[in-house]
Amino acid sequence: MKILLNIFRLFWRIWFYVLMLFSIVLLFPFLLISILREKWYGFFFKLAKVWATIILFGMGFIPKIQFLETMEKNRSYLLVSNHTSMIDIMMMLYISKNPFVFVGKKELARYPLFGFFYKRTCILVDRQNSKSRHAVFQQAKERLDKGLSVCIFPEGGVPDDLSIDLDTFKDGAFRLAINHQIPIVPMVFYDNKVKFSYEFFSGKPGLLRAKVLNFIETQGLVLQDKRSLNQKVRQMILRELQNKKPRQN
Repeated sequence: MKILLNIFRLFWRIWFYVLMLFSIVLLFPFLLISILREKWYGFFFKLAKVWATIILFGMGFIPKIQFLETMEKNRSYLLVSNHTSMIDIMMMLYISKNPFVFVGKKELARYPLFGFFYKRTCILVDRQNSKSRHAVFQQAKERLDKGLSVCIFPEGGVPDDLSIDLDTFKDGAFRLAINHQIPIVPMVFYDNKVKFSYEFFSGKPGLLRAKVLNFIETQGLVLQDKRSLNQKVRQMILRELQNKKPRQN
């Protein structure tokens, strides 16, 4: 039975990459047009949501989202969540109606075709390079000034130890939110690690639960508050993860 299950998972994982490539090829002419001008980013974002929806449902996932608050149209936010899976990207796109840009690791730009659009629409960071980390704030400022939101996974990457519910948060996201006095939108992805972790022979189709928690305002906060803000957001997400363990079936 285990051999059959692993054979299924092998083809299912291969299908993930085939589906990613196929959906980008399908949308390619429209995606290409949408990145020609910065003011067309809203159109690109809508296409990205279509792409994310194709991936999620094409893999047999059924997103179920609970909203404690909803984002106002034409307002900038900082979106954060736990980060355990490649499908976190698709879930974030699926959930948010407000156009946002990802702050993500530069390594993803190496992916064929996906990387072409990734490096032209996202804010890339080399976490080992202090100049690159500093440049993120300037690029984020430019996007926020245009009315966009920003998404950062504050763990700074997926923990190597899959038993960790939530790794420590870096301060950069909270410094950005305080600098621009924008609300923080904490999200929790309950099932992504169980259903599609970075372990190749693992996971399965099924329900993907997520929750958009109450927003945290940063009006009046100063940079000295970034550490306490960091801990507050992390505790909100961690509490949810521990109180509502992912389903195993």
